Amino acid sequence: MYCVLDSAPCAPAADQGPFTTGAGGAGARASGAGRVGGHVPVLLAETVEFLKENQAAGSPHYLDCTFGGGGHTRALLESDPRARVTALDRDPAAGKRAEAMGAGFGGRLKFYDLSFSRIDELTEGGYAGALFDLGVSSFQLDEPERGFSFRQAARADMRLDPRAGMPAAEFLESASREQLVAAVRDAGEEPKWRRVVEAIVQARGTGKLERTDTLAEVVAGAVGNPPGRPSRIHPATRTFQGLRIALNDELTELETALPKAVAKLAPGGVLAVISFHSLEDRLVKRFCNRLAGRAEHENDATPAQFREARAELLTRRPVTASEAELARNPRSRSAKLRAARLLGRAGKFSTPPNQP
Repeated sequence: MYCVLDSAPCAPAADQGPFTTGAGGAGARASGAGRVGGHVPVLLAETVEFLKENQAAGSPHYLDCTFGGGGHTRALLESDPRARVTALDRDPAAGKRAEAMGAGFGGRLKFYDLSFSRIDELTEGGYAGALFDLGVSSFQLDEPERGFSFRQAARADMRLDPRAGMPAAEFLESASREQLVAAVRDAGEEPKWRRVVEAIVQARGTGKLERTDTLAEVVAGAVGNPPGRPSRIHPATRTFQGLRIALNDELTELETALPKAVAKLAPGGVLAVISFHSLEDRLVKRFCNRLAGRAEHENDATPAQFREARAELLTRRPVTASEAELARNPRSRSAKLRAARLLGRAGKFSTPPNQP
């Protein structure tokens, strides 16, 4: 996951301030670039190549808006001994990983305990590139106590920041039908959403919504399997994804963050976004088209005088994982990378009139 370093302070309160990591050498060998523990970043080489498109940057400074496992940050730091990275993440566990990683990069990595929707609170800017690697990291999926995965029994939590918000188990017991529909049908895109919502409501008070394994059984019982052939994904996958997206307000966070990230780029700076969900990708595609002065979608009737080309698209179609990467890292199968490079000016990005 959803890339720059500077010495300027951040505006938030002290408990969300930065730390600058490391005092040691130039970093690890490139042969291990990007890998952090068991975390394998997706579309790594392609992302780094796009972010280095701003050749005007003498000492490249990147903003990683989703530090996660730190794979992309490490690769950027290793790509150029002058490179610096400022990284953000709202997951407190990411800060510990950033601190450990930075020990080998001579103070070139700075981390902020901050949601990317609050990028505007950074007082630094002029980044050569900004990266979003959306969704959850392998660390979050593989730690049972985080409650993201039904493959390991644990309390259903699903919060990206466990210090804030409501755990999934509590949400499922108390949410209105409208809220459940928004999570399962709208965010999860589950075709059998009516059955799932009804099954959740009927399971209230039984304890089955408390844990990931029993919650998955409730959902799988409602969804079932296609007759005559096994499903490629677990029947609970879409519902779990939708719950996570809804609980963490991920689409609103992304929609808020994208223009703020662009405003932090230097002229010629590159925005690169990796998404794993169709709703995320649609939002990113439309934003990049608007940024490039193009129609956002086939029904966009915005008059030409209200369009302004402030960037060029580096990807007309999303970049996806190669066969080799898919074999090496099956979690990359749904990843889509889009990138755009600012033209010769930066600054505040605004939405054209009459646009959502």
